[in-house]
Amino acid sequence: MYDACAVCEQTFEPEPGFYYGAMYLSFGFAVAIFAVVGLTLNYLAGDPDTWVYVVVIFVLSLLTTPLAFRYSRAMMLYFFGGARYDPKRAARAGH
Repeated sequence: MYDACAVCEQTFEPEPGFYYGAMYLSFGFAVAIFAVVGLTLNYLAGDPDTWVYVVVIFVLSLLTTPLAFRYSRAMMLYFFGGARYDPKRAARAGH
């Protein structure tokens, strides 16, 4: 991950340990995936065997881990990072 944005020079880590909270957001994403997939399997497949739940949820959680990691960090930066849109800086950057 870059230290700062090439366009606006916003630092991506405002303070040491800033993204520890992103672990909780990522955990929330994983729990939501588990719940949705579990309920969907129960409804559509008619309560399959336990190994089906385990395999499907494990595979989907592995596939969505990079997205959950990226989006949880982005959400932490947007909610708590203090970054604000500056039209003058964006105009200087050509955006």
